[in-house]
Amino acid sequence: MESGQTGTPVVAATAESHLTDVFFAPLAQHLAEYLDQADIARIRTAFEFGAQAHAGQTRKSGEPYISHPIAVAHILADLRMDEATLVAAILHDVVEDTDIVHDEIVAEFGEEVAHLVDGVSKLAQIRFKSKAEAQAANFRKMMMAMVEDVRVILIKLADRLHNMRTLGVMRPDKRRRIARETLDIYTPIANRLGLNAIRHELEDLGFASLHPLRHRILSEAVRRARGNRKEIVAGIQERFEQRFSHEGLTADSLAREKRPYSIYRKMQSKHLSFKEVFDVFAVRVLVDSVDDCYRALGIVHNLYKPLPGRFKDYIAIPKANGYQSLHTILFGPHGIPLEVQIRTHEMHQFAESGIAAHWLYKTQGDRGSVTQTRAREWLRDLLEIQQKAGNPQEFLESVKVDLFPDEVYVFTPMGEIIELPRRATAVDFAYAIHTDVGNTCVACKIDRRFAPLSTPLESGQTVEVITAPGAVPNPSWLSFVVTARARANIRAYLKHLQDAEAIRLGHRLLAKAMTAEGCDIEELDETRIDKILREYHQESFNDLLREIGLGNRMAPLVVRLLKAEAGKLDPDEILRDGSAKQAPVIISGTEGLVVSFAGCCHPVPGDSVVGFLSTGRGIVVHRQGCPNASDAGEHPERWLAVEWETQPTGEYQSQISIQANNVRGGLARIAAAVSDAGSDIDDVRFDDRDVNLTIIDITVRVTDRIHLARVMRSIKQLRDVVRVSRH
Repeated sequence: MESGQTGTPVVAATAESHLTDVFFAPLAQHLAEYLDQADIARIRTAFEFGAQAHAGQTRKSGEPYISHPIAVAHILADLRMDEATLVAAILHDVVEDTDIVHDEIVAEFGEEVAHLVDGVSKLAQIRFKSKAEAQAANFRKMMMAMVEDVRVILIKLADRLHNMRTLGVMRPDKRRRIARETLDIYTPIANRLGLNAIRHELEDLGFASLHPLRHRILSEAVRRARGNRKEIVAGIQERFEQRFSHEGLTADSLAREKRPYSIYRKMQSKHLSFKEVFDVFAVRVLVDSVDDCYRALGIVHNLYKPLPGRFKDYIAIPKANGYQSLHTILFGPHGIPLEVQIRTHEMHQFAESGIAAHWLYKTQGDRGSVTQTRAREWLRDLLEIQQKAGNPQEFLESVKVDLFPDEVYVFTPMGEIIELPRRATAVDFAYAIHTDVGNTCVACKIDRRFAPLSTPLESGQTVEVITAPGAVPNPSWLSFVVTARARANIRAYLKHLQDAEAIRLGHRLLAKAMTAEGCDIEELDETRIDKILREYHQESFNDLLREIGLGNRMAPLVVRLLKAEAGKLDPDEILRDGSAKQAPVIISGTEGLVVSFAGCCHPVPGDSVVGFLSTGRGIVVHRQGCPNASDAGEHPERWLAVEWETQPTGEYQSQISIQANNVRGGLARIAAAVSDAGSDIDDVRFDDRDVNLTIIDITVRVTDRIHLARVMRSIKQLRDVVRVSRH
């Protein structure tokens, strides 16, 4: 017994020494290239802490679990990340997968490291309704942590990269799911932050796991094409270097082979076969200054003719992630197109390392400011989107839209360049300028001509937004805006508008229910209100009114509970029906988001109507004769009396069914008759009964029953119309 007790520490020490030799020693050697010994000692402490926390845990490959955090630290060391990031990388799974808690990380390594670890950890303690909701909530948590400290996403990307490198041990279905998530979320984030080296590897690994056969076939096709074309590219490269030397330009040229995923995306987007993708190889030219970039461009254009329309200047107008380079396509030998990228050595470093280049160049002033500025702008936008998003899934949807910006560049009237995603509209442009400009825009000019707000913008256009002080966002904008910022702001406005309308409607419904019970809403005292709020788990009276207006709470039941609290009603009677007949709710037609008109019967002013309190939607108004309104026995407490205001405003949809002879020009004559009656057609549907007779169902806009009758009479007077009826 004593022997066993004295022997255990020796075994543990030997095991720890073995882990240190195998895993930490190579990392320490890597870190010694740029960190001092004090930093490396602190990282070693984190390694020992993590190894002990993960003791006994293994990966699916059978390796000790600590091998994964160390591999993540290696990836970050390649980016020359600071000591706190590397410590957090080694500890990034201890809170999620071991008994270690947040406070222990704080005590041992400080708040900075604990914050980074917490940002990477999943929301494991919260129960979610679905996997999609859990993924969205975890994504939002990670992105918000990234806004506070971008190192969170760098750790997460390194973590995902190592997981993708070792994905082969997973089940095929899990492999595909993780690969899809990587391609949908993590590679776009890496691209947005300018981390091209990580993005390219994630794309290729994700492609190989998601479509293994396609990856294998494309890789083999590239290998077969390599021999002949590689010689051609090498010859071009040699001519470049000779001409650069002759012109006294110091330049390095690198031939590179395009990756299978890049080729696959091009084949998909342009519907090409592999044989039609000529630029499998490209040449990258690295020079010392921006002036040298344009000199090199002139030299290569003198050697080989450029392909018209294929030159892109990302130095003058950088990409969204700060990427800078000149791109041109040349007609090479044998007519083979060849892509050439020209950039400075510094631009190349930032193209590969993106925002992580901040740590690479932290001792060299503000170099790399374009990448840093673009990343900071995007992070600020993320914060605004998060504040306006209604839930995590809406946030995830918005950010994913923002992660695929195939850019267009447009100009303000003052000549400032605004970068937007492809298919962006003037409304997206307005919100990119400022939220207030977007909220109050009413029209736009594109290249000094008026154009619809929904017009997709094209690079080079000058856009002028016209605003009006009292203007507000239009719900229809959501059908065409593409930027997350525009979508989030419009949704936030509509949500606020719906809340305000729901509160007003809830107040009306509660007041009428109280009047029917012989009470007055103005006499409610704070004590009774507080009791009812506790009963319904609401924080304020407005919250309760909103719930009533949205149909989530029934006004008569709330009144009965209030009377019970006042001692005027037996609590057992609260849920019984049989309340006195309530005064009807007056409908003016302008209630907006919390009063809607049923699509099954299309009521218009003048119709006898009834209202149904629909959960989350407020009042849905039906015609009295509607089949959906005839069975009031189901949920009787949700049906309520409604009446039209004496002079309702607005236009209302109504459906008309027309039986007509099947003759040429018939629809045109019907449309003219509708127009003559002062109405517009919103929708048309046909049902040909036979060769001679057709049924035409049209949806028209009218102000009331009299206007509808005038429209129907105008149609009925047409010679080929047999019968006109209302749906």
